[in-house]
Amino acid sequence: MEPIVNKVAESGLITLDPVQFLPNPESIKTFDLKNYLFRELILKEKDFRAALKETDWSVYDQKQVAVFCSADAIIPAWAYMLLASYLTKAENIFFGTEQQLIDAIISENIKQFEISSYTDQRIVIKGCGDIFVPHCAYMYLTQKLQPIVKSIMYGEPCSTVPILKNK
Repeated sequence: MEPIVNKVAESGLITLDPVQFLPNPESIKTFDLKNYLFRELILKEKDFRAALKETDWSVYDQKQVAVFCSADAIIPAWAYMLLASYLTKAENIFFGTEQQLIDAIISENIKQFEISSYTDQRIVIKGCGDIFVPHCAYMYLTQKLQPIVKSIMYGEPCSTVPILKNK
């Protein structure tokens, strides 16, 4: 009887888990201006200033803060400026939704990712796991790795979808 051979282990595939590029969920906070609008339509300067003074800003210290308005309202530019003046201890202030902030952080993390060790390698970008990975991560990783790798696949080493093969 022939010994059982683990062809996956011998394949030389390198698995890259995109979860490593996700931000820590605890590092992200949101600030929805909808909560500061009169009838969710109008921003009244006097009321807005008073509400900002009453806000506990310490919850935003050293956090990535996504600033947006979920109501269909016109927010004047000065309101964002005033808000920024209160968020001075935040690590970063981002204009957009929480998901847009997460996508931007993923993009930045992938840009900073050192890829020289992947030169001429066969890469499998992991496609399943317990943590959801936004689709943008797969797109950014493919774009970054494409010029230097031998091939990129999606999935798990035992079951992959070929994405590209460089010659």
